Formats: sequence, structure tokens, C-alpha cells
Amino acid sequence: MEVVNTIGRRKSAVARIYVNEGKGNITINKREFKEYFPTTTLQYIVTQPLNLVEAVEKYDIKVNLDGGGIKGQAEALRLAITRALMQIDPESRKELKAAGFVTRDPREVERKKPGQPKARKRFQFSKR
Repeated sequence: MEVVNTIGRRKSAVARIYVNEGKGNITINKREFKEYFPTTTLQYIVTQPLNLVEAVEKYDIKVNLDGGGIKGQAEALRLAITRALMQIDPESRKELKAAGFVTRDPREVERKKPGQPKARKRFQFSKR
């Protein structure tokens, strides 16, 4: 199997991954996966697609994560892993799509407008 290269995005986080056969090691920015995501919730989010297709210890994954917060990075990585698994085995798409991992979450932060304190909030209106 050749190296599979995919990308995943969420908010302003970008995950670029390289997947090849191995023992199930996940390296993020040259750090151990459990060291980078210390909470079990984030670790669970990242490994969801691997657990679903029962490929936890089949592939080694090297990740370049950039931008965003820790939750956005975890969800970007989940999307990238899902896309890589679909490239490796196209039959797994059906169950990954049913679990909701294939769709990219399009929600982004709305920009702040001039003359307002935030994106939607307005300054208090004064009639007089």
C-alpha cells in the first residue's frame, strides 16, 4: 500500500495526514497522539472513524495540525482520517456516512462589522 494523503478542515483548523500500513501509531506535529490530545473526549473524537471500520491497529498516521482550537483540530483530524479510510476502502463510505463523519461542518466564525461591538450585537439605541 502506498502512502495516502488527505486533508480535513473545521473552523480555522487544518489537518494534513499521511496514512500507511503499520501498528496504529498516530503522531501529531512530531508528538504522541495522547500527549497532544490529553482529554479522553478529544481522543475519542479522533479515533471514531478508525473504531467504526475496525482499523485501529492497521495504519500509522502522521499528522500536521495547524490553526484553530483544540476541539476544531480534533474534528478536522477526524474528517481527514475518514477521507483517508474512504480512499483506502471505498466500501467503508456507507457506514462512515451513516455515522456522519463524511460531511464537513461548514460553520465558521462570523466577522465583526464596523460600528458594532461584535458580529451581530448592536450598541444600545438612544432615541434622545
